[in-house]
Amino acid sequence: MTHASGNCWMLQSYCPVPGPVPSAPSNRDYDPGFAMALMLKDMRLSQAAAKAVGYETPFAARATQMYEETVEKGYGGRDFSFMFKIVSGEVS
Repeated sequence: MTHASGNCWMLQSYCPVPGPVPSAPSNRDYDPGFAMALMLKDMRLSQAAAKAVGYETPFAARATQMYEETVEKGYGGRDFSFMFKIVSGEVS
């Protein structure tokens, strides 16, 4: 993917899948670089800003909901890329 249109910073610098980027949190059992709880705080701020100007963001709203559910399960201290394990079904 890094040689196609799917290439992005996440794949090259912070890959959520263990292996490709040795320094990524995924290779340290998702010990945080940026904790899920902090990502959730920022996502909530973005949702509040969108609401303040009357703009709906359905995909971001769903992502926020997913982070809320994951943090409530006790994963708030894990790196935000831990969401890969939720989305892939490795962790429920």
